[in-house]
Amino acid sequence: MTDTTTASVTPTTDRAAAVERLQTLSYPLVRITAGLLLVPHGAQKLFGWFGGYGLAGTGQFFGETLGMEPGILFAFLAGFVEFFGGLAIALGLFTRPAALAAAVLLAVALTVHVPNGLFWTSGGIEYPLMWALIAVAIVLRGGGAYSLDARLRLPF
Repeated sequence: MTDTTTASVTPTTDRAAAVERLQTLSYPLVRITAGLLLVPHGAQKLFGWFGGYGLAGTGQFFGETLGMEPGILFAFLAGFVEFFGGLAIALGLFTRPAALAAAVLLAVALTVHVPNGLFWTSGGIEYPLMWALIAVAIVLRGGGAYSLDARLRLPF
């Protein structure tokens, strides 16, 4: 009887222990993915990579279409935060300041998308809202144990 009980408990216990060990990877997974997904958006704005318009084209759009003058400055700031801030978030280096800059950027993006409603399929706020909340969560949590901030003992 003891062997049967032990056999039925062990797989559950083993799964629970495995899940518990993997839980430590959940936050770095979110932080790294969020950071890396910001990088190509910045590359589009700064360098024209991935089908982007580069600094001149994005600056023109920011200025003429969005009314954010000087457009080239705002395009540069947005691209810089997305590209270099995204890298910093992914690496967990100066994590809180980088995530705060991303949250501010995304708050501005929300104002641009509000007139289009909620759903992203209509250009609404759904997507930038989700990313803004992820950025705020990263600001609150910091780099975590698996970050350069922790490795270098930085207060971020």
